[in-house]
Amino acid sequence: MVNVVRLSENDLDKMRALNALFASEFDDPESYTENPPDDAYHADKLSNPAVIALVAEEAGDIIGGLVAYELPKLEQKRSEVYIYDLAVATAHRRKGIATALIAKVRDIAKERGAWVVYVQADYGDEPAIALYTKFGIREDVMHFDIDVTGEDKP
Repeated sequence: MVNVVRLSENDLDKMRALNALFASEFDDPESYTENPPDDAYHADKLSNPAVIALVAEEAGDIIGGLVAYELPKLEQKRSEVYIYDLAVATAHRRKGIATALIAKVRDIAKERGAWVVYVQADYGDEPAIALYTKFGIREDVMHFDIDVTGEDKP
């Protein structure tokens, strides 16, 4: 039985396991495991109600997870929740785990007064696009990473 739980500041081992899962499933160890934050950093972030970290557990193993962020808005008294990372271990895909994670973040967003949950998918990532299409309306947008140093990138 898969259990989806929200991580708290007391779940540092699970947070590390979630980052290891992301590193493996995204094939990106540099971002997720090569320079890990210390426990105090993770505890601080996980205690912030605007940081939503969820794991799907089965028999004590982390087999999926999601990290989302609540973004307060200024044009109206409301917020949006952005799913930044979502992954399910390869051996556990196509079993409804991602759907359960999205359902849980949707419930948390509703409890917190958010008006929408949104997520980005890459062109060509057909499984992600099919999953997200079940939940919402597709918008084709462009995404830009702006370098904080002020150096323009060609």
